[in-house]
Amino acid sequence: MILRNINPILSIIFGFLILVNPKLLSVLVGIYLIATGLITLGFLRF
Repeated sequence: MILRNINPILSIIFGFLILVNPKLLSVLVGIYLIATGLITLGFLRF
């Protein structure tokens, strides 16, 4: 399965998780930034 637009999907998932548990904000933002960086550099391919 090829996911061409992973950023909007991650944003929606993380947005719901932050609404449910606001204490996860810093962890989820860190994961999001690392994932987008790795995808942009080509280390992760979906």
